[in-house]
Amino acid sequence: MIRVTYHGHACFSLESGGVKLLTDPFISGNPLAVVDPESLDPDYILLSHGHVDHVGDAIGIARRCGAAIIAPFELTQFCLRRGVEKIIPMNIGGSHREPAFGVKMTVAHHSSAYVDDAEIIYTGSPCGYLIGMEEKTIYFAGDTALSYDLKLIAEQPIRLALLPIGDRFTMGPDDAKKAVEMLHPDLVVPMHYNTWEMIEQDPEQFVASLAGLGCRGIVLTIEESLMLP
Repeated sequence: MIRVTYHGHACFSLESGGVKLLTDPFISGNPLAVVDPESLDPDYILLSHGHVDHVGDAIGIARRCGAAIIAPFELTQFCLRRGVEKIIPMNIGGSHREPAFGVKMTVAHHSSAYVDDAEIIYTGSPCGYLIGMEEKTIYFAGDTALSYDLKLIAEQPIRLALLPIGDRFTMGPDDAKKAVEMLHPDLVVPMHYNTWEMIEQDPEQFVASLAGLGCRGIVLTIEESLMLP
């Protein structure tokens, strides 16, 4: 079984067979996060793009526990220059295989740059991931708008889709519902909402809107887990 734990925003832990993946670990600075980033010890960190609320604590975690960062090429170079020792650079459409899992990098319609007080640093194209574990496919959409690219992504049967619903910067609930109609996943978990007022949404209402689409929606509270058989 795969254990999927929601840490808030777009941060999930995926654990299977002793291997731990972590997505977009925005924890420090996230007003809803409760986990201590020092307690996380992933083997791999998957980054969807370079915005601060997605890179988050990735560099600090990777430097502390030796995790490899999987990300678009430019973003891996950004991390490398900040002391990360293990990187797995990829680009849209590419795949990578490790013994316990595989990933394919998918299109995400968004932007990508690391912005701080001093400068704006280009970090490559934004992306999502198709993650293969235990012969199941998990789609981590990252930050994306609705597009017909999802129809191509859906050509691979999806067991679980992790989709943003916050609106303003990503798909909102209505577009996320259309995404579900295109993706045909077995299970949907919403993400990237309620971190701040500007992306406030009702996840229960979104999940209820999926009735009749042939899939099940689950709202995970912060630090709640589900087991994916």
